[in-house]
Formats: sequence, structure tokens, C-alpha cells
Amino acid sequence: MKQIIFYLCAVLIMVSCTPPPADNSANEAFEKNSKTVLANLEGWQNENLDYSMYAEDFAMLETGFGSEKDSISLTEMMEMDKKMWQTYDFKMLNEPVLLPGVNAATKAVDGSVRHYSEWEITLSATDSTEAKSGVIKLYESFDFNEEGKIRYQQVYGDFTGMMMHLHGQE
Repeated sequence: MKQIIFYLCAVLIMVSCTPPPADNSANEAFEKNSKTVLANLEGWQNENLDYSMYAEDFAMLETGFGSEKDSISLTEMMEMDKKMWQTYDFKMLNEPVLLPGVNAATKAVDGSVRHYSEWEITLSATDSTEAKSGVIKLYESFDFNEEGKIRYQQVYGDFTGMMMHLHGQE
């Protein structure tokens, strides 16, 4: 009887000391969402972005100098994209460095994606001007909803300096 109790206690100790299975859901979400970010960057570069990857309640942080409001909607972003593509050509110069993001409140990895990339932006030639290009380094972040759609986006880079360079206001 003592042996049975001993073995029972030993089994209980081993079972209670076994760590619970690791929650890998944030890493899995990051891997899935990274594919969406890469498709987003490729779509931007090719001027055919698939906006179905965005959530209906999407917002993009307005990070430009002198911005009159703090964010823009998906509809506003689509209009801005169209104008940018009419005026400039965009070429990503490197494979973007993708990093897992964290929840701002908990600091826990949450499936969001950050990246660093380098882009060449070209202002096309006109009848009176030559084409002009410049390179900008960007940091961008994407947060996703439960359905895997982009809910929040922000991008940081010296766009003011780039526009001044391209339009001869250096």
C-alpha cells in the first residue's frame, strides 16, 4: 500500500511540475500577419494595393509635420494613394526587416508587425523637368484585428525632406 501511495505521489508531483503548453498564438499571428504586410508593401510598390486586407474601422496615424488631424480613414488613404501613384514611382530597395510588435499596455507580443525598409521615390520627368529621385528610410507598424485585417497603421520617415528634395526646395 505504501508503494502505491508513493508512486501516486510521485506521479502527482511530476504532473504538477510539468509546465503548461506554451501559448504560441502571438507568434503564429505574427507569421500570418507578416505575409499580409509583405503583400501590402508589394501592392504599394506595384500601385495595385488590395484594400480588402484592411478592416472597415481602419485608421492610419497622421505623422506628417503640421497635420491638421490625428488620423485618416481608409477612404482618405485610398484617395491619397491614388494621388501619390499618379505623381511618383516607388521602389523598395531592400528586403524589409520584419519585427514582432507588442501591445502598448501589456508589452506582450501580440501578432502586430513592424518593419524597416528603404524606398526610392521618383518624380517623373515632364516636358520642362528631368526625373528626380531620392531614397527614404521608413519605419512602419501594422496592428491587426481578430480577423487578420489591418486595423491600424503608422509610418515614420522624413517625407517633408523627401518632397523638398524632389520638388527642388532644398
